[in-house]
Amino acid sequence: MGSRAASDEPSVRALSRDLLTKVDDLATQLADHIQAAESLYRGERVVPTGDLWQSCRHNLEHILTQLAGDALSNVEPARATGRRRAEQGVPLPAILHAYRVGGRFVWDSLLAHADTSDTARDALLRTAADVWDIIDDYSEALIEAYRDTIAEQARRDSQVRAAALGGLLDGDSPDESRLWETAAMLNLPHHGRFVVVAAETGRAGPEALPRVEDVLRRQNVTSAWRLDTAHQVGVVCVQPPLTVTKLCDRLTALATARAGVSETYAGLDQTAAALRQAKIACAAATPGSRELVRYDQQPIAVLLASVPELATTVAHAILGPVFALSAPDRDSLIGTLRAWFAADGSATAAAAQLHVHRNTVHYRLRRVEALTGRSLTRPTAVGELYLALESARILDAARTYHAAPPDT
Repeated sequence: MGSRAASDEPSVRALSRDLLTKVDDLATQLADHIQAAESLYRGERVVPTGDLWQSCRHNLEHILTQLAGDALSNVEPARATGRRRAEQGVPLPAILHAYRVGGRFVWDSLLAHADTSDTARDALLRTAADVWDIIDDYSEALIEAYRDTIAEQARRDSQVRAAALGGLLDGDSPDESRLWETAAMLNLPHHGRFVVVAAETGRAGPEALPRVEDVLRRQNVTSAWRLDTAHQVGVVCVQPPLTVTKLCDRLTALATARAGVSETYAGLDQTAAALRQAKIACAAATPGSRELVRYDQQPIAVLLASVPELATTVAHAILGPVFALSAPDRDSLIGTLRAWFAADGSATAAAAQLHVHRNTVHYRLRRVEALTGRSLTRPTAVGELYLALESARILDAARTYHAAPPDT
């Protein structure tokens, strides 16, 4: 329709001006029609009757004014209706149903009040397309305003939710009443059984646990997540029948990078401490893997990850001579040592895992002993080698090792 007046028919213009004098009564009739046709508009719970009447009047007034040729197209009443209904929580299909009822009412009113002569009726019929074009224009404006409002509400809600989650994770220590409000915003219980999850992102943007909040929600698991430059972190409520073990299985299935899970805790005010645990557990997982580490289940790895400078010193001081070998030789010895530890010190089991002869395992282990000066028959030496091996895994120290210059 653009900005053109709706009707070029003088009789339709006159009819529209006449109906404008009855707009209050027409608004009452239209409100009754809408309430009869659409249950969400009945009563005062969602759309108050006074609000509905005012909306009907504004829309009728502008449509009839346009049909009368006394104003150009003005869809602002429809936009105002769309915004207000979005704020009231009325579903869009219900609003569009009400608008279709309104469009039919406008047409029926024109027919009911038109001159009964054939000339007047023919003029009105020629205007029918213009009338429905106006209704379509109003409907489109309503939909656009409704969706804009919903999007703005989502952005606003998302910002509020992000701020509430940030306060928990960053340890802002809100008072008791604020903590209840924060829990309500995040749809989390104030007290319960929680864990914090931290998954490495590597760079800002991609989620290390894609769509995790939606996936958990579909499984009736409540959680709240934030994406930082280094980690995707979340607070998860662990309620029966969910267990931490089952949660970790689900997270591992989603993970695209290494992740860590904190110990369980009972109050949301402990979230910041749990986040530190989750990040340390994440750092204890093997770099570049999709491994998930629980803070309370791998204490040695977690301890080393919490003091990376010391872990570096341990790895280089004990395994430095092995790291200094050529890459194939180095990887062979370290791989064999790892297999030996995984096999609880059984050379036979390690050989089966590596697909080599048992004597090959013994030969490689003797080389490790010679290079490091630590015998695998002495418990303290075995412990030192294990600590160095875990430190190397966590830090990827074997591949980043640079031998220190000799003392002068």
